[in-house]
Amino acid sequence: MAGGSKSKGGNGGAKIGVLGGGSWGTALAVLLDGRGQEVSMWEFFEERADAMKKTRENKAMLPGIKIPESITVTSDMAEAIPGSDIVLLVVPSHVMRDTVKAAALLMKGNETVVVATKGVEQKTLKRMSEIVEEVGGVPQERIAVLVGPSHAEEVARELPTAIVSSSLNEDTARYVQQNFATPMFRVYTNTDIVGVEIGVAVKNVIAIAAGITDGLGFGDNTKGALLTRGLAEITRLGVKMGARQQTFAGLAGIGDLITTCTSQHSRNRFVGQELGKGRKLKDILDGMVMIAEGVKTTRSAVGLAGKYDVEMPISEEVNSILFEDKSPKEAIKDLMLRSPKPEVWW
Repeated sequence: MAGGSKSKGGNGGAKIGVLGGGSWGTALAVLLDGRGQEVSMWEFFEERADAMKKTRENKAMLPGIKIPESITVTSDMAEAIPGSDIVLLVVPSHVMRDTVKAAALLMKGNETVVVATKGVEQKTLKRMSEIVEEVGGVPQERIAVLVGPSHAEEVARELPTAIVSSSLNEDTARYVQQNFATPMFRVYTNTDIVGVEIGVAVKNVIAIAAGITDGLGFGDNTKGALLTRGLAEITRLGVKMGARQQTFAGLAGIGDLITTCTSQHSRNRFVGQELGKGRKLKDILDGMVMIAEGVKTTRSAVGLAGKYDVEMPISEEVNSILFEDKSPKEAIKDLMLRSPKPEVWW
């Protein structure tokens, strides 16, 4: 496992290369810098990186949050990775493969790789940690995911947050826990990486559904039913893939689901809300600066449901609304009129 570099504060902390200069990457970079780590942040677009270096602010993605001068901001990956103990991946899921491929050429082979991206690759149906292992040649025991109910806007403002560090290797999960935890950012560990990744990815699909109900003007009864049944289908899928049922009662399950389905910061809920109001998906996405991962994950979730023979009616209806131009009202009606059945989880 990585370790041993001295941080700028001289306290033996890790040197961390953050790959991804969006809102979450910026928030984590600021958090890590604040606890004395030596941080470099790579942003793909050179003009955005230059703007952040000049203004010390990510005005497009995380306005109002100062990026300390001690954080190296660069568009050159070769400046961000070498010498790092931890490589933190905070790029959109659809570019994870290419990012890892480029990063692997610059890594020594002893870094701990931490994934903070929530999603499932569409074409392969692989989880983000699986892509790191496959493309980057990183062994499972040096891969962790850091996820949970954690909006960048709140973490950057140091509002109390709890999150999960998950790895098949408990020592790796603890290493990440030790290097990311602050008085306002509590990190738990969990070795069920399958359950953690599926929970935080598929909940974005349910968040789109939650937004649709808001856009249609429905109430609390609808939202409560949706979150409960949404959790049921996430759990069914996860357990069929080898996850532990109890993981979905934790931060990466119900915790992240509640936050994303109800928050004003949720991009996925926003997409659903606008769909519920009658707007077309292309128009909604064209007007957004940041990415709503749930749109791409919806196709992946339906693909996984077919692969593992799992019933996921909410995800299937969201897929029909997003990609088959089905009316949100018709989708709700079809969900409500499904054949009666007992309340079971799988």
